[in-house]
Formats: sequence, structure tokens, C-alpha cells
Amino acid sequence: MTDQVLLERVLTAIRIVLLGTTAVLQTTMSGAALFGNRSAYHPLWLAEAAFAVLALVLVVSAGWILRGRRVPAGVALPAAGVVLLASASATATTPPEWYLLTRHWAFGLVGWHLLVLLLERTRPLLAAFALHATLGTTQFLLVVPLDRVSLGETAIAIVSVLGFQVAIGLITQVVLRRLRAMAGVLRERDRAATRAALAEQWEHDQRVRAAEQLGTLLPLLAGLADRTLDPRADEVRHQCALAAARLRRLFAENDDVPDPLVHELAAAIDVAERRGVVVSFAVSGEAVPVPTHVRRALADPVLTVLSAAGTRARVSLLRTAGEVRLAVIADRAVMAGSPPRSPDVEVVLHTHGDRTRLEAKWQVTS
Repeated sequence: MTDQVLLERVLTAIRIVLLGTTAVLQTTMSGAALFGNRSAYHPLWLAEAAFAVLALVLVVSAGWILRGRRVPAGVALPAAGVVLLASASATATTPPEWYLLTRHWAFGLVGWHLLVLLLERTRPLLAAFALHATLGTTQFLLVVPLDRVSLGETAIAIVSVLGFQVAIGLITQVVLRRLRAMAGVLRERDRAATRAALAEQWEHDQRVRAAEQLGTLLPLLAGLADRTLDPRADEVRHQCALAAARLRRLFAENDDVPDPLVHELAAAIDVAERRGVVVSFAVSGEAVPVPTHVRRALADPVLTVLSAAGTRARVSLLRTAGEVRLAVIADRAVMAGSPPRSPDVEVVLHTHGDRTRLEAKWQVTS
């Protein structure tokens, strides 16, 4: 499970808990206060309409929340305005002596609706609660005597009811920020571990490749040193040229360049040109990503022919969206053994008189 998935699951759980809490409070406490004292609310139809509107807001919100998504801003913000309007309408139908008490069913309930709609939007949530408190206080003070007792009751009711709901919203925001920060730390740790593992694997591959090259080069050097190999023989000269080309290609493999395949081929061609071979190199098509092991499998057969060329050679590289094709034509290509082959690359070799043509082809996989 990724950090983002875990965070979304926590958010989904919080939203569902708030939705369920609001639905239970509306159908039990608020519903009992309204329908248990129907004769006290005037006009009754307005109070019942406000109750129905609040219930409808929950039903609409549940369509997103139960699917693990938050209510879109285009729905949540207008719905918050409707909730505040329903609260003001319900308060207008409540007897003044019940304001901010248990039977004032809409005042404490509306805050839960605002949390359901605006939980992850801190500024709109605080603005909605401020407007809710202002409307409730204004309606209360318009119908009761303005004395210390009334003002004290208003302040206590607002702090105890709305303060608790605002605290839930803010605490949830803090928890979410901590979770996001923790997720960021974990992602960075995973990236660092991945980079370290890749660097270690790359270093291991380089040691293996160097060991392979030395494994083929050391017998050649030993043969030349003890004179069991004749440096004037075409086969020995080919082996030396091939070893030098492979080493140059291996060194070029470590360079950070935009087009690694062309860079590695150019390094190997340089070895042939130092032997006096005139090499023409043509490249067609845009660069495509080629894995390192495939680049080796494409280049090795070509290097085998190129290192055996006598005086002239032509190398061509064709790249399309579907394949990479590498070919070489060389004169008097006297090779020591057949070119290496790989299951990833198709190699075709033709010899016509004193000319040798080799083509290596790799099908690009998506």
C-alpha cells in the first residue's frame, strides 16, 4: 500500500464518520426536538422544510463520500450556503425562549453539516462557522433582552457548541498535514533506498562487465607477452582490435549523454579509425530509449565486423518507433570466430567476395 493510498483511506474514513455522525444526530436528537414539539414551531412548514433541506444535503454528499471522494467545491460551497440559509430559517421558527438550547434543533446540527461539506477546505470552513455564529447570535439578540445574562448565555452556547465543532475540523487538518508530511518523508526515504540500490546494482554490473572484458583480454595479452600469439596474424590483430573496441564502448557506457547508443558506437568507431580504417557513420531517426543490455547486444556483433575491416567500413543506424536497426559493411573483414548473438537482438551476417555485411535488429517493446 502506497503512502497516497493510505492517506486517502484515512480521509475516506474521517468523511464517513462525520457523515454518519451528522445523520444520526439529525434523525435522533434534532428530529426528536422538532417532531416532538411540532406545535411550538411557527410556521411549522418552514421548520420541516429546513429539516428536509439539511437531510437532502447529507444524501447528496453521501454520493461522493461513500465512494471515497470529497464533495466537489462546485457542490460543497453552494451547499454550505444552503445549509446556513436553512439554519436561519429554522431559527426563525423556534420560540425565543428555546434559542441556543436543546430544542433549538438546527443551531448545533448545522455545524456538523458544514464539517461534512468543508472539512478539507480550512478557510471556507472557518468563514462558514463565523457566518453561522454571527447569524445565530444576531437572531438571538434581536428577540431577547440585551443584558449580561443574555450575552453570557450566547457566548457560552457558541463556544461550547461551535467551538467543539471547529476544534474537530482544525484537529483533522493538523492530522492530515502530519500524515502528508510523514508520507513525504517515507517517499523520500524510499527514493533514497532505491537510488542506493540502483547505484549498488550499477557498480556490480560494471565490475562484472570489467571482469568479463579482462577475462577475454588477459589471455590475449599473455599470448602476446610469451610470443605464443603472432601480432602479425590477421586473427590476432582482429582479436586485439575487437578487445580495444569493446573496452572503449564499455568506458563510453558510463557517460551521461543524450544518445547513449550513438555515443558508444562513436567511441568504438574511433578505435577503428586509429587503425587506419576509413569509417562512415550515418544515423537516421530520433533517439529512442534502449536498455543497456540491448545496446551491448546491438553493438557487439557490429564491433566484431568493424574490428576486422581492412581499409573501409560503413556503419548505419536506423531508428523508428518500432525498431532499432544497426548495420555495418566492411571490406576484407577477416574475423576470428562468428559474431556474438543475443536472444534480444536478431543478427544477420552475409559475405560477398571480400565484403562482409552484418545487420543487428531490435524490436522496440512498449
